[in-house]
Amino acid sequence: MKVDYRNVVRTFLCTGLLLGTGVLACAQEPTSQQGSPAPDNTRVNEADRNKDEPTADQQGDNRSDRDITQQIRQSIIKDKSLSTYAHNVKIITQRGQVTLKGPVRSEDEKRAIEAKATEVAGESKVTSELNIKPQQ
Repeated sequence: MKVDYRNVVRTFLCTGLLLGTGVLACAQEPTSQQGSPAPDNTRVNEADRNKDEPTADQQGDNRSDRDITQQIRQSIIKDKSLSTYAHNVKIITQRGQVTLKGPVRSEDEKRAIEAKATEVAGESKVTSELNIKPQQ
């Protein structure tokens, strides 16, 4: 069955947005500058399409995995020298094994994040899939 997600989103955006006047407020469907529907960008993130690679929804649900992820995230966020990109890398911990994914601005940032993860998780427990995306 094919689902028209634009209608689902439109319905979701309209639900529960009753104004004080009793008028139901609905957000308009996104459009391009030419007035046509906005382009479908659901295929933009190709990095998470490989079924063999861990994704954030596969984060371990046990306390140990959650604690490892939390400690790494806190260590990264505390480092104000890192870019917003670096602060937002994906950290996925499964049975003590950490996978880092996402763009960073430089090789130095990549090494810094890998070092922070290794410090928390341990030597040989970190797989880095970080990629460098320099500022343009």
